[in-house]
Amino acid sequence: MTKRLTTTAGAPIADNQNSLSAGERGPLLMQDYQLLEKLAHQNRERIPERVVHAKGWGAFGTLTITGDISRYTCAKALQPGTKTEMLARFSTVAGEQGAADHERDVRGFALKFYTEEGNWDLVGNNTPVFFIRDPLKFPDFIHTQKRHPKTNLRSPTAMWDFWSLSPEALHQVTILMSDRGLPQTPMQMNGYGSHTYSLWNEKGERYWVKFHFKTMQGHAHYTNREGEAIIGKTREGYQEALYGAIENGNFPKWRMMVQIMSEQEAEKTPYNPFDLTKVWPHADFPLIEVGIMELNRNPENYFAEIEQAAFSPSNIVPGIGFSPDKVLQARIFSYADAHRYRLGTHYEALPVNAPKCPMHHYHKDGSMNFFGQKTGADDAYYEPNSMGGAVEDPSVSEPPLKISGDGARYNHRDGNDDYSQPRALHDLMDDGQRQRLYQNIADSMGGVPEEIIERALGHFEKISPDYAKGIRKALKA
Repeated sequence: MTKRLTTTAGAPIADNQNSLSAGERGPLLMQDYQLLEKLAHQNRERIPERVVHAKGWGAFGTLTITGDISRYTCAKALQPGTKTEMLARFSTVAGEQGAADHERDVRGFALKFYTEEGNWDLVGNNTPVFFIRDPLKFPDFIHTQKRHPKTNLRSPTAMWDFWSLSPEALHQVTILMSDRGLPQTPMQMNGYGSHTYSLWNEKGERYWVKFHFKTMQGHAHYTNREGEAIIGKTREGYQEALYGAIENGNFPKWRMMVQIMSEQEAEKTPYNPFDLTKVWPHADFPLIEVGIMELNRNPENYFAEIEQAAFSPSNIVPGIGFSPDKVLQARIFSYADAHRYRLGTHYEALPVNAPKCPMHHYHKDGSMNFFGQKTGADDAYYEPNSMGGAVEDPSVSEPPLKISGDGARYNHRDGNDDYSQPRALHDLMDDGQRQRLYQNIADSMGGVPEEIIERALGHFEKISPDYAKGIRKALKA
């Protein structure tokens, strides 16, 4: 049966081809409410794009737990045999919504698990570390990745000026400029929670954890020149690859793994285990397999289900907690705040963001509240109350953090070793990988003032004389 076209209020439309006018040469009429509605809606089709991670690709799937880490966590979604619906969104960091997919950049790796105890969001990247360890520097770093306020162009000088003044960035810079900085498709890269999180079990025992998602499609990467050739043909290569693979039944999978560190072990590590610029050596904290993540369903509407998808580290569930990771602590606020600005006060009521379990809260009114109240009782609009409204559940209390300190501004660069982990990564590479690393760095330094290049090379010299020598040679080529 043919469906009848209507206005958004449900009134049937007789003519959607012609405006209402006073004759062929006469003016349009203000009473043409259908024309006004169409134009007004078109003016409001766009919402603010994400400040970072604006260009993204996503799909739905499942997380199936095949291992047993119940000794570390009571989270129901991580118990053996559990299968949880989920959403994944991959993205580039720096580019706007119209940017090309195949640019050298860090890739976002954001996951939303619709668990029976609420939504759990794991918002990470395809790298295990990041450029900063103090969130006060995050806006400054992102400014270097965006457009110069005068030229409105991306600025290699700004990037290298910041990096050469921030040696904590060297580890991430080395990864970004390596082969891993330009994956061929979203399916051919790993994902990481990057931050240190915590797990806690039924006994109230806490463990520190790093989350890893290892691609089961194998790694494949492009060189800068290969990426440029692809961009010349399509700016949507990642979207085409991910959507096409799932549509054709080639469902991509990742092996979910964790590293576990006890609270006692954390006190003995020679590095800060909560430092986002550091990894935990696998020899000391081996990977433990947890389960399989599979993406098997494309969104029905990209805007509704991917563009409006909102991920935040503040979404955790019983059995999963935070850590003293300072950048994580800031993201707990900033991500949810960004969504309230971009999507609205009740962004988590949108279908893609809404939990699939029962939900009760006392948040009230506000723009676009289309669901009334969720307190569990009509007369309960405050708490505590005697009206049968939802009440707290002490049984899900999280054990206290056994860490204390004085409130003070600390020097996050004082006494930190920012060279040994990039050195270890550099030493792991074969000669071909190193040569491509050197060339990628040299390429990215085009137009950068000599004094900034020399400052950066001074840091690479501290990592390894061969590292700095290789970059110098590539710069002269």
